[in-house]
Amino acid sequence: MAAAQPENTMIRPEPFQIELPGATVAGDYWKGPNDRGAALVVCHGFKGFKDWGFFPYVAAELVARTGHGAVTFNFDGSGVRESDFDDLDAFSRNTISRELWDLEAVLDGLTAGALGRLSVPPARRFGLLGHSRGGATVILKAAQRRQVEAVAAWAPITVPSLLLNRNMIDAWEAGRAVVIPNARTKQDMPLHRNGYDDFRAHGDRLDVVESARRLAAPLLVVHGTKDESVPLSEGQRIAEAAGDSARLLTIEGSGHTFQVVHPFRGARPHLEIALAATAELFESVFGGSGAATEGENAQ
Repeated sequence: MAAAQPENTMIRPEPFQIELPGATVAGDYWKGPNDRGAALVVCHGFKGFKDWGFFPYVAAELVARTGHGAVTFNFDGSGVRESDFDDLDAFSRNTISRELWDLEAVLDGLTAGALGRLSVPPARRFGLLGHSRGGATVILKAAQRRQVEAVAAWAPITVPSLLLNRNMIDAWEAGRAVVIPNARTKQDMPLHRNGYDDFRAHGDRLDVVESARRLAAPLLVVHGTKDESVPLSEGQRIAEAAGDSARLLTIEGSGHTFQVVHPFRGARPHLEIALAATAELFESVFGGSGAATEGENAQ
């Protein structure tokens, strides 16, 4: 599925594909002018994908504002291959542990300087940005991997709400799939019990709040006060657990996707607030600038 072109047309992505046992991670690498051993990785959430709405724009803008290369990618269980949710079987069996494995493969590829067959500047330091469930995923990964030196979580969750729904749990325990409606695509999206079983088996390792408490990296939590999908209290709880290393940025009146819809129709003020704070975090940790000189790049 080709990436939607962001408004910053000077930065164009290069596609890549990483083949894993039983899985494929497809993504885009957005090259930056600075080669200082740092890379930024952007993770989508539940019913999201790398080309949804603001993700291409955010990646291009982070590169332009910080100078560092960035990656957007589809988790194998996103359910998206060539078009919107054309692999519902993969979607139905996705787990957070699977997403952590996919993200690990991306970080390993960046460390080695190769995302599948695509050669990229090797990176030793990472900044992670995740939205919604992706916000939980990046916090979990940052607690596991010290090369992650900065984390931005937009509207993050502490526990997938699906796992708190008694009717859904009853259906899974009775051997039935749960159907989630997608209002945008008009699809009925099945969910098998894989995610439920994963959380029951690995709850300690998948504890987002405890992972936030263990973070060594600075954490930016961005949450809208009118988030209709993930309550502001979720972001507040995560930021509180992280303590002094965290900054909680609340955006008054903002919903779950910061006024942005899919297909992308341009940035909105709430998104720009989140993006500016995120770029500031990454610049403060990794240095660099989109306006770096040739001399700076050579250092």
